[in-house]
Amino acid sequence: MKDRLPDDVKPDNNLQTPFWYAVYTRSRSEKSLMEALKEKGIEAYVPLRKVVHQWSDRKRLVEEPLIRSYCFVKVTNRDYYEVLNTPGAVRYIWFSGKAAAIPERQIDTLKVITGSNVEVECLPDIFKPGVKVLVNAGPLLGVMGELVNVSNKKKVIIRIDQLKQVIMLSVSPLLIEIAK
Repeated sequence: MKDRLPDDVKPDNNLQTPFWYAVYTRSRSEKSLMEALKEKGIEAYVPLRKVVHQWSDRKRLVEEPLIRSYCFVKVTNRDYYEVLNTPGAVRYIWFSGKAAAIPERQIDTLKVITGSNVEVECLPDIFKPGVKVLVNAGPLLGVMGELVNVSNKKKVIIRIDQLKQVIMLSVSPLLIEIAK
């Protein structure tokens, strides 16, 4: 069954107007999928960020995906299924029963952000002020409280209810989870 284009997208009668879509990839296949799609003549984009990785004997600046397991493709109806036949592609990201078209301006924004020298990190959209969180790793393992603010990738402000105090923790947001 062919996917319908989103209702708010008005392609021409031949469905040849290209739209951006997000494709979910196999783990660590974002860059290889992008290259394979480009070889097929399909416009693909993976937002990359530069990070320093440290091993026991060296440090190295590497590019890694800003948004893991996502590759963005700009395709017409003709190439829509060809993307899924490319090794590394799993499925399109769907919302409300159809593949979600992404506005060109959002892709342009990602390109501007990743093209700058600004340090950027993508965090899950689950950490909103007022959410009860639990530290799930590190020396503060098991500390529970209310998330007040995520100031950057290393500082999370958590209110510890039992103490009726606000404590600023120098903890990565990646070390906390929503409390159950």
